[in-house]
Amino acid sequence: MAYRWKNDLTHADVTPRAAFLNRRQIIGGLGAGTILGALGSRAGAQEAAALEPNSYEEITSYNNYYEFGTGKDDPARYAGALTSSPWSVKIDGLVDNPGAFAMQDILDRMTIEERIYRFRCVEAWSMVVPWNGFELADLLNLAGVQSSARYVAFETALRPTEMPGVAYRVLDWPYVEGLRLDEALHPLTFMATGIYGKPIPNQNGAPLRLVVPWKYGFKSIKSIVRITLTDREPPTSWNKAGPNEYGFYSNVNPEVDHPRWSQATERLVGGGLFAKRQPTLMFNGYEQEVAGLYAGMDLARNF
Repeated sequence: MAYRWKNDLTHADVTPRAAFLNRRQIIGGLGAGTILGALGSRAGAQEAAALEPNSYEEITSYNNYYEFGTGKDDPARYAGALTSSPWSVKIDGLVDNPGAFAMQDILDRMTIEERIYRFRCVEAWSMVVPWNGFELADLLNLAGVQSSARYVAFETALRPTEMPGVAYRVLDWPYVEGLRLDEALHPLTFMATGIYGKPIPNQNGAPLRLVVPWKYGFKSIKSIVRITLTDREPPTSWNKAGPNEYGFYSNVNPEVDHPRWSQATERLVGGGLFAKRQPTLMFNGYEQEVAGLYAGMDLARNF
């Protein structure tokens, strides 16, 4: 699915790590109609124009994936036990062609591209990540979304023998998430299969995870095994755990604080212990592209 938006950033703006990035794919992709997500529109990301993607080591060693533990290094330490191949994703609910789709069959039918997106955690830290993958809309088209569908629900794998963290009732397992259908079909909404051109590591959500760059990171559910189209707003794990702290929408909004900390600024991972915090951008810098989805909504009430 080809899509363009107004974006005057160039490859030079993100100063990519040449040892990892496929420069021809990124630059050529712009001309071919694919997306270079970069850092959002220039109007929304001037403060970050000099940022470069975080290193592969930073992206893969500083993670939240509570199925493997609550420490930032627990996923990298324990996620190797996850069997990520073979893998299948069940797509059901309000679709014309429900069924289990083998991961390799999905990959054979998708066009894999690279997008550099901002990533903002609700804990007020951020990264810049070069993902590989495809648009969620293309996957949903395989199943044929019915006209009565309004939401998309997602479910993470639950494997107690491979996921030591689920022995603790940190959350109500399995991890679940959801999007409104128009959010799911937005061209920025991405299904990641890799990072820096390599298969996505287990700790980052192998073999298939959601990436919604204008929302807090917990919305980008990992290791997906089920996608359900529904006409009702689906439950989401963090909203169930703390409804006064985590709303269904989870849009990055510097004006709406978490009850226990401000969201007005963020710490860029890899910036050093004494690095200056940077302002949090509305919709994580993607306001120009996605604000229309929420026209007329009270974004403080619908947080």
